[in-house]
Parts: sequence; C-alpha cells; structure tokens
Amino acid sequence: MPSAPVARHAVQPLVPLEQPLERVEQRLQDLGMALRQQDAAAVDRVASELHAALSSAVDHFARAAQNGGVPAVLRHRLALAGGQVAAQREALARATASLDRAIDVLIPDQAPAQFYGAAGTANRGGPRGSLLA
Repeated sequence: MPSAPVARHAVQPLVPLEQPLERVEQRLQDLGMALRQQDAAAVDRVASELHAALSSAVDHFARAAQNGGVPAVLRHRLALAGGQVAAQREALARATASLDRAIDVLIPDQAPAQFYGAAGTANRGGPRGSLLA
C-alpha cells in the first residue's frame, strides 16, 4: 500500500485541474440546456462563459503538462469536453443552415421589377459589373 505522502503526491495534480475542468463541463451542460430551450440570450451568455472556462482550463492543463504531466483520467475528460464542444458547434451550424434554407423558401430573393429610371434608362436591378474578366 502506498504511503500517505506518495498517495497525496499522486492526487495533487488533480486538484488544480479539477476545478477548471468542472467549470467547462458545467458550462457545456448549461449550453445544452439553453439550446434545448431555444433561449438565444442564454445561449449567447453561456457560450461566452464556456469560452472563458475553456481558455482557463487549457491554460491550467498546459502548465500542468510542463510541470510533470496531466493525469490520464483528466486528459480523457478534457478530450470528452472538447468532443462535446465540437458536437454542439456542428449541431448549431446545421440548425443555422436549416434556418437559412427555410428563410430562403419563405422569403425568396426578389429581383426588382424592370422600370425606367429618372433619366429614361432601363433600371434592371440585376448584379452590377462585367461578366468578362
């Protein structure tokens, strides 16, 4: 059985890394809840908090890596959190693309009707510029 100082030394790297990682995990849960509730203000607020928590966790983990390493269990949890961030980012991108498509169907781009301008010239309203390069 390991002596108390050896056991304490093995747990010591967990303590300063546990708190920043727990903040990231909590913000991820909060973000998931805000997304499910479709609360745009909460999504914006929690996303900012998640960004700050991730930044802090990365700083803590980088320092720990330079000073003896990061325990495998915490590396695994951080990797899972990173995967959750990527999954939520992907889900948000898909939802945004779906919303954009729905808006395009409901409100199509309307080319302005062809009228004559004040100078008597045709105002076709199409894209400006030359097709020749």
